[in-house]
Amino acid sequence: MRSIGRDPIFIERAAGAEITDVDGNVYVDYVCSWGPLIHGHAHPAVLEAIGAAAALGTTFGAATAGEVELAELVAQRMPAVDMLRMTSSGTEAAMSAIRVARAATGRDKLLKFAGAYHGHVDGLLAEAGSGLATQGIPSSPGVPAAATAATVVVPWNDPEAVRAAFAEHGPELAAVLCEPYPANMGLVPPHAGFLELLRELCTGAGALLVFDEVITGFRVSRGGAQELSGVLPDLTVMGKVIGGGLPAAAYGGPLELMELVAPAGSVYQAGTLSGNPLAVAAGRTALELLGEQAYLALSDTTLALAEGLREAAGSRPVQVSHTTGLVTVFFSEEPVHDYAGAAACDTEGYGAWCRALLARGVYPPPSQFEAWFPSLAHTPEHLARTFEAAAAAFDEVS
Repeated sequence: MRSIGRDPIFIERAAGAEITDVDGNVYVDYVCSWGPLIHGHAHPAVLEAIGAAAALGTTFGAATAGEVELAELVAQRMPAVDMLRMTSSGTEAAMSAIRVARAATGRDKLLKFAGAYHGHVDGLLAEAGSGLATQGIPSSPGVPAAATAATVVVPWNDPEAVRAAFAEHGPELAAVLCEPYPANMGLVPPHAGFLELLRELCTGAGALLVFDEVITGFRVSRGGAQELSGVLPDLTVMGKVIGGGLPAAAYGGPLELMELVAPAGSVYQAGTLSGNPLAVAAGRTALELLGEQAYLALSDTTLALAEGLREAAGSRPVQVSHTTGLVTVFFSEEPVHDYAGAAACDTEGYGAWCRALLARGVYPPPSQFEAWFPSLAHTPEHLARTFEAAAAAFDEVS
């Protein structure tokens, strides 16, 4: 909220596509807890599953059948995942996947993309997006230079820069880590052939390709961006939807890589609440509700939202990027292809527009560098209210 020039809004309750703050103001919510709530807030089936699980005990520190059932659901959906390991956050999952990649290759260096955010791991806080992009901080105080020394950063959607990085560092690269559809600099989809190039270069250099599907997993399609693009990674990082609104994440891949993780192998990773039975129950229910019709409905809602926002903007210098379940409104005269383009946007204009939306009962991401998260709970009425508010907000900031 500071990035758009206002005080935080404290939320008291939520249902469906609406949230209510402690002062009784109601908003159409497009943050949806930053992505997990693909079914909207307080979905009855998810609440029922959480309640039933809680009645049996909230945590055991031991294996449960629910973990296996969730893993089976994920393996059925994600083409590149045969086995997975649960964590409690996307940060832990990304950190653990990198550890597996380094153990599997015997190499240390990691390639990531400017503006991409993969959690608050020290080694990944180099030109990171999300909150760090919002605050304009290239890295975080407290991160030693040695922690990022093995991280190579290149621009997104720049084939020549990637080829040059491989030419210089290829034999030392353990992995390339990317969001296949980056959404932490705003939504910036890959150019045609870019993910295929990453796959080709990683295979040729003996490095692993790691997809961070914390945001895209189970949102952009049934099997995430890897199903959508047809490009299969070696390891996949998952979060958000997989927890159904509770803290849960995971990383997964083929058996030969995942069996490097203890106790099957010697790569250490643990977490007292990883695979928590309440989170697992919520995640299983969320995934079970996501059939073909759900994605068709979400796609229609997303397209309607994007087109309505474009129409509300009129001739103003605004770009609206979208794919199923994700939208970003860039205050830019030119299409945004990378982090440099996102950073060049009129963030003050976006902030003023956000404040005007909030005053009219619409809750957008309070940052130019975050995606909007339409959900299955957003109705045509919610969209109509949004477009009316957006048009009035554009008029106000103009």
